[in-house]
Amino acid sequence: MTTFEELYAKLTKASVQHRLPEELEQVRREGYDPHQLDCLLNPERHPPVIRIGDCACSEDERAACAGKCLFDALRRDEQGNLSADPELCVGCGECVKNCKAHKLLESRDILPTLEEINRAKAPVFAMIAPAFINQFSRDVTPGKLRTAFKRIGFAGMVEVALFADILTLKEALEFDRNILKEEDYQLTSCCCPMWIAMIRRVYHELIPHVPGSVSPMVACGRSIKALHPEAVTVFVGPCLAKKAEAREKDVADSTDHVLTFQEMRDIFEFAGIHPAEMPEDERDHSSRAGRIYASTGGVSEAVQKTVERLNPNRKITVRAAHADGVAGCKKMLKDVLDGKITANFIEGMGCVGGCVGGPRALIPAEEGRKNVRRYGDEALYPTPIDNPFVIELLHRLGFNTVESLLEKSDIFTRNF
Repeated sequence: MTTFEELYAKLTKASVQHRLPEELEQVRREGYDPHQLDCLLNPERHPPVIRIGDCACSEDERAACAGKCLFDALRRDEQGNLSADPELCVGCGECVKNCKAHKLLESRDILPTLEEINRAKAPVFAMIAPAFINQFSRDVTPGKLRTAFKRIGFAGMVEVALFADILTLKEALEFDRNILKEEDYQLTSCCCPMWIAMIRRVYHELIPHVPGSVSPMVACGRSIKALHPEAVTVFVGPCLAKKAEAREKDVADSTDHVLTFQEMRDIFEFAGIHPAEMPEDERDHSSRAGRIYASTGGVSEAVQKTVERLNPNRKITVRAAHADGVAGCKKMLKDVLDGKITANFIEGMGCVGGCVGGPRALIPAEEGRKNVRRYGDEALYPTPIDNPFVIELLHRLGFNTVESLLEKSDIFTRNF
């Protein structure tokens, strides 16, 4: 029987070589697990975390596994095996990390993504997460990576940092409008899906303090589709939770597929493409504010600088508090409820180190943080209000002024 990883490798390699139908026939002759095959061919039918075999653990170990899920998403089937509930799983990846039997894995979107590219019926855009700098190699510049995506067949690579700029501007405007007294405070809403899931499901008393903003991924996908209605959008990043976020009903219109950095690396390897050897296709659009989103404290710093730029004479300035990792976020949110935090802007990241510490990052979190900060320092513009590309894009999307971001928008607004 073909193992899951063997099946994944065979089908991915066949897909980049445009011979998937022939390989599927061969796999079926060799013997395969229909469930595993369906998970690869139709990931949208399955939760962000999939089970690829029977549990090999004791009853006590299974009970302990189920109890570790913060979101109570693990369910036992008739055979006693644990599986993720698709309605509750947020894709945090803790169960994957803790599964001693290695039977729980993240869902993989490679095959449907490559099918979209190979069919060539619509332009397919790669939306690259702000954490991407030097993930594939120290020698891979943003321009070289853009060329590598195009060699695969993507119509283009869009930096999500540009849309982090827009959400920074929106949250700064929200802060300037709503934080009028020393005791007022605001929780960021525009970055980590695990952070938002914790607030919505566990600490829901805090929702009134969360402005209704989508994530940069959602903003990017919706903007692309607004400008190119036929487009297919593919987010590429270090995060498993983005796979769950992309399926949430109120934002599912933005992102068609989500690939991790590891999945993208596999595509490059099977296609024989070496990003470091590609020619440059450089385009500089995002400001420092959007680029530093990927590290802990980056959102807070971006909003703080933008508030100062919007209203330099403001008496109540941004006093930020931030936490990373599930345990750190839980403690900070509890402290907020207990009145132990005096900050007025509160940021949480589900992974230690921020997005650069995501479970499918390709380099250590500290190295990723340094790379992101360096890339931020190289930006031509310090904040989104200084960035002419942000203003131009907002105009193209129908926003005549930056203040109009505070009006209800189908692109950038979310109801919690």
